[in-house]
Parts: sequence; C-alpha cells; structure tokens
Amino acid sequence: MRRFSRSSATGPSGRRWSVARQLLVMQVAMVSVLVLGGAGLAYVDAANTVRDQATEEVVSVAVTLADSPDVRQAVSLADSADSADPSGVLQPFAEQVRADTGVDFITIMDRDRTRFTHPDPRRIGEPFIGTIGPALHGQLFTETYTGTLGPSVRAVAPVFTDGEVTAMVAAGITVEAISGELAERLPPVLAVAAGVLLVGIVGSVAVSDRLRRQTRGVAPEELSRMFDYYEAILHSVREGLLLVGHDGRVVLCNDAAAELLGLSDDVRGLPVAGLGLADDLARTMVSERAAEDELHVTDTRVLLVNTVPVRSRDRAMGNVVTLRDHTELQSLTGELDTVRGFAESLRAQAHESANRLHAVVSLVELGRTEQAVSLATAELRAAQELTDRVLGAVGEPVLAALLLGKSSEAAERGVELVLTGDTALEDTSALLDSRDLITVLGNLVDNAVDAAVDTAAERAPTVTVTVRRDGAALLLRVADSGPGVDPAVSSDIFRRGWSTKPGGGEAGRGLGLALVGQTVRRLGGTLTTTNAEAGGAVFTIQLPVPAGHDTRADGGGSR
Repeated sequence: MRRFSRSSATGPSGRRWSVARQLLVMQVAMVSVLVLGGAGLAYVDAANTVRDQATEEVVSVAVTLADSPDVRQAVSLADSADSADPSGVLQPFAEQVRADTGVDFITIMDRDRTRFTHPDPRRIGEPFIGTIGPALHGQLFTETYTGTLGPSVRAVAPVFTDGEVTAMVAAGITVEAISGELAERLPPVLAVAAGVLLVGIVGSVAVSDRLRRQTRGVAPEELSRMFDYYEAILHSVREGLLLVGHDGRVVLCNDAAAELLGLSDDVRGLPVAGLGLADDLARTMVSERAAEDELHVTDTRVLLVNTVPVRSRDRAMGNVVTLRDHTELQSLTGELDTVRGFAESLRAQAHESANRLHAVVSLVELGRTEQAVSLATAELRAAQELTDRVLGAVGEPVLAALLLGKSSEAAERGVELVLTGDTALEDTSALLDSRDLITVLGNLVDNAVDAAVDTAAERAPTVTVTVRRDGAALLLRVADSGPGVDPAVSSDIFRRGWSTKPGGGEAGRGLGLALVGQTVRRLGGTLTTTNAEAGGAVFTIQLPVPAGHDTRADGGGSR
C-alpha cells in the first residue's frame, strides 16, 4: 500500500494543500469578508448618524430662530416705510447664533427670497438659492441643495406674524463639514476592524496548526481515501475488532465482531455493559490490563480475546479488542482429547490383558488348566458383553466408540459406567455433527465420573447414561452417584470458569460444562439439571432432530 503524501488543494508550486492550510485560507478569507463587510456597515451607519445629527441640528436652529421674538420684530420692521434695513439688526444676531451652534450658514430672508443675513455680507440683498415653496405655505422642511457655499443639508422654517408667514429662516451645514466629521469617526472604526481581523487571523492560524497536528498534514482527498480504505479493511477482515473508549463505550465495531458477539444493531456509542455479553467477557473488554488469548465462551461460540490498552500522552484512550473464533479449533481439540482417551483406554486394557494373560499362562504351567480356561473365558465374556451391549444399543458409531472408551476410563478409576435399559439410538451421523455429540456427552460423562469418585467412600461410584430418541428430539441423560448440584448455583455451572475443583477460574477448570452449554444453545436444544433422590446430579439434554427424519424411537434395551 503506497505511503500517503503529507501535502494537500493545489498551490502555486503544484503541490496539494493540506486540510489545515485549506482551512486556514478559507477562514482568513471568511474573516476578511466579515470584517470588511462589518466595517462597511459601520461606515454607512456612521454616515447616516452624522447626517441625521446634522439634520436635527439645522432644524433645531431654524425653528428656534423662526420662533424668536427678535427675528419677528426685525422682520416686521421691513414692511414699515420709515424703517431702516433689518439686516443691520439680524446679521449680527444670526452670526452670533451661527458661531454658537456650529452650523455653516443662517439665512433670514423675505418672502421674495431677499436675504437679510448671510455668512458672506456681500451676499446680503441677493436672492436665496434653494426651495422655499413649503415654507411659504407655513411648513418646515429639510433638503440637500447646492447653494453659494456648495452642497449643504438645510432646514427652512417659516416666520409667523399674526398668523401670516412674513419671512423665512434657513439654517444649513455643508456636506463638506459633514464629511469632515465622518472622517473623524472613521479611524476608530478602521482600528476596530483591523483588531478584529488580526484576532481572527491569529485564531485561524491556531486552529489550522492544531488541525495540522491532528491530521498529520494529510490532504483532504487522501484523508477521505484513507478513511474508505480503513473502513473497507475493518469490515472485510475475518477477525473481530472493537475499539472501546476510556468511558467503556463502543467506538468502533466491525462486521466480524458483530457476528462473533451476536450483535445485530449498530452498537457504536453504547456501553459495553449494555451489549448483553457475559460478565467476564465484558470485564475483559473494558479492563485496563492487557489480555492475551483469553478463552471466553458465549452462547454460540468459543472466542479467543486479546485486549490492548491504548494511551496517548499519558492519557488513557481506551482498549483495542480483537476476537477470534475458536469454536472449530475447540471442537477439534475435544475430538483429539477423545481420541487420546481412546488410546489411553486401549493402553489400560492392554496392560490389564497382559496381566491376566500372564496369570492364565502361569495357571497352565502349574497344571491347573481348568482354572486357566475359566479365567480366560470369564474376562473375554465380560469384555464381549460390554461391547455387545454398547454396539447393540447405540447404532451411532462415534457415540458407541465414545461410550466404550469412557467405560474403560471409568473402570480404571473404579467407577462403573452403566447404560440404561431404554438406551437405543440409530445412526444419526447424517443429521447431527458427531463432534457436537462428542463434546456434549464426553464432557458430561467426564464430569459425572469426577463427581462419582468424590463420594466413592460413601457409596459405590456409578455413572448412568441414557441415549435415545424422544419424539422429534435426541435425549441424552447422564446421572452420577456424586454429591449432586446445589440449586443455588445450578445456573452458574455452565459458565466459563465455574468449578468445584481447585484451580477453577478463567485459566483453570470449568471449560467442559461451559462447552456443553454453548453447544446445546447453538443447536437449539434444552438442558436441565436436577438431583436424584438417592443422591447425585442428573443432566438431561434434548437436541432437536432436523425435520423430515423418521422420529420413531428405536425401541428399548439391547438388541
């Protein structure tokens, strides 16, 4: 698989920009647009504010002068024949008000536009340049108009005498003055915009640097391709893989892990304790200690579990859990154990036969031929009767061989293995996997022999086996003369690690009955545990036989 480059979108040199660099450029561009847009809006708002303030100011000045008694009295004198020019009274007054208020001009005029006042005394007596129509009709109005001082924002107010408009007052501020005031407000706006832009760029650089460290400078296309590759690999491998966070929740679960654990829904984000797994398996998956090839038995599988804690900068991130299906290997191991048991039984039988043969030879040498013949035929008859009994009752060759081997093992340990009179079974090898039958019956018999040996001092150690058809099911029953099973723990004996023997636990005993329970559940059967009246435990298992097969029982007893 090729190494991914650590460059990313294309730059001037032809190399591809990383995710961090692209994000930096986009953030800087976005911050710049926002800052410039904000500065523009602030400028427009400031311009409108300055203009509105100027309008309010000229209106206030014009209305105040129009309502002034001094102005009305001076204007009224203009209509008297013996009156002097009103400009002599109004001009100083208007200039004083203009200086006090900061407006650029105050013009008091007659109804025919003749100026009584003007900032430039040379303009007095000339007609007013601008609109006066609304004022002649008694209305106050504002406008922007270009007069002798240039463009200006002005307000024109009528002067009333005895309810009649006798004159008008115009006050204005030039656009140049308004622009000057706006220019004074512009530096703070630009300073704030520059500060915001600088902070935005610094923040973008910090975010980009953090992202670069987290993505390792990988380009977006390559990051997406890597994710697709990793997803494909994780979901295609046969080994189960789970990532468990430090909070005990599932971060990732591939298809193989979901199948091995029997999970049907998406479990990402769910706590491991809520997945319905066995307690020991759930504890292993969230444990802070590493686990290597731990054997766990679920309802349908035998799993090898490996757990590796992951830490980053001395901080626990969680566990990487791998699962391998050990069911098939465990079945083969069980078969190998059975074959080993057969071989051990044959060795024991050969040893016993050699001893008895030496006894027969010695009797012949001593001339006691009748006793020699009697001893030889008795042993032969006992062995043949056992073989005939098993082969006559059990037509399944694997089970027959298993029972013969287990009988020899039990006899070697001083335990009698007995087939009940109703034991009868035809060959079911085409319907049920022989390895499953070996796992179930072999482990039950081994457990029963161990239990019978424990109470050998109290009563004759015996193991009783029943194998027969029960309607549409195969019935397997194993009873022993041991101490029995405490009802309080009857639900725990098929759990991995449970054992009454020393050395029980995850790495010790307790696997045999767990495999029995797992196999029965996988085959859809039932398993019950009771205690016999005379003492000892009774394990009864019923395994369904596939439909279409003759469900007739084969009869009872030996054939």
